[in-house]
Amino acid sequence: MATAPVFENDSLPWEINKAPHRWDVTLPEIYTEDRWHPIFKEMREKAPINKIEGSGFGSYWNVTTLKAIQHVEALPDIYSSSFEHGGITLVDEESLDEPIPEDQKIIMPMFIAMDRPKHTEERRVIAPAFTPGEMERMSSDIRQRTGELLDSLPVGQSFDWVDLVSIELTTQMLALLFDFPWQDRRKLTEWSDWAGDVELFRTEETRKARLEKMFEMGAYFQGLWEERKNRGEAPDLISRMIHSPMKDMNQFEYMGNLILLIVGGNDTTRNSMSGYAYGLHSFQDEREKLEKNPEYIPNAVSEIIRWQTPLAHMRRTALRDHDLFGAPIKAGDKIGMWYLSANRDETVFDNPDKLIVDRENARRHLAFGYGIHRCVGARLAELQIRILLEEMAKRRLRPNVLGEPERVAGCFVHGYRKMMVELSKY
Repeated sequence: MATAPVFENDSLPWEINKAPHRWDVTLPEIYTEDRWHPIFKEMREKAPINKIEGSGFGSYWNVTTLKAIQHVEALPDIYSSSFEHGGITLVDEESLDEPIPEDQKIIMPMFIAMDRPKHTEERRVIAPAFTPGEMERMSSDIRQRTGELLDSLPVGQSFDWVDLVSIELTTQMLALLFDFPWQDRRKLTEWSDWAGDVELFRTEETRKARLEKMFEMGAYFQGLWEERKNRGEAPDLISRMIHSPMKDMNQFEYMGNLILLIVGGNDTTRNSMSGYAYGLHSFQDEREKLEKNPEYIPNAVSEIIRWQTPLAHMRRTALRDHDLFGAPIKAGDKIGMWYLSANRDETVFDNPDKLIVDRENARRHLAFGYGIHRCVGARLAELQIRILLEEMAKRRLRPNVLGEPERVAGCFVHGYRKMMVELSKY
């Protein structure tokens, strides 16, 4: 389970790669079969920046090393995140086999898919929910809920870690952030799964189904907005939007920002929590090191996030011609920034495929992005994972993975659908 199979190289020109090509990393089976490691490794060695033409998501550039991705993210006036130019994932209408019918062309803007100054304005509304002070305020509640959940788990019996631990803890946290009706909190998980699955854009049938789910989400949250719009200010995210310039959002912008907050608040933390169980089971020498040295937990959190990288890529669109370390980027080109690859960059991380709990530079990872779009909820994700590890250590609990997990099929969310484990004491 610890290492990927060896990749047999054969030489291919990198400048313009016609699909199907071994470096087309948009294929979902690369991730469900967990065989992405050697593909990105070959790119980093042979052509860290390369162009794919004719993929299932159209033509795009792969950017695979940490330095190059940071360079792109540091130039938001050249490389746009805006929905008006294609947004933050490699999927867009131009890459589909058939045009999207007019009744399905619903744009849901979100601030991560905006450029300055609109991005800055809307991010400022949400950011105060994730300050160090807010983290301190929430930490005791997170610890109590985490402890109660762990105490309810069966020791010595098989169960799905993804469902009972990763999903439940992150969904509870989202419900608290939104002040969402507790009994309906699993709706947040369902909507997140539908919203974050880029594969759903491939057919008209799945696009329609996804749209129905998004409208279901929008109607539910519109009801919460109506309930709270005449109340005073409150710390929940809906009230923060109501009492800010975001109060004038139309329904589609509201839905877009809800999708961002739900997917961002759910998938990153959820899949890192699952990555903790799978990663330390895969590298049992590191698990033993952490069990003997719980003071490594804060650093181990960063390392788990690096090793897992719960969002595989973000997309940018070039607004003008630009030379990117020798690559001739043209206006309109799609750029795939592969965080999954950058976090395995051998020039930055020694032995990068191994999870090393006391890795000195673990915090250099790019799993939260870089620059103006760095994840606004990064502190909360780290806090939730750290408390999970601390509470597991307090109880001397160890998750033992019973078989290969079922993984997410897609090139955007990098995570797990199901992972059977058995808890033991150490």
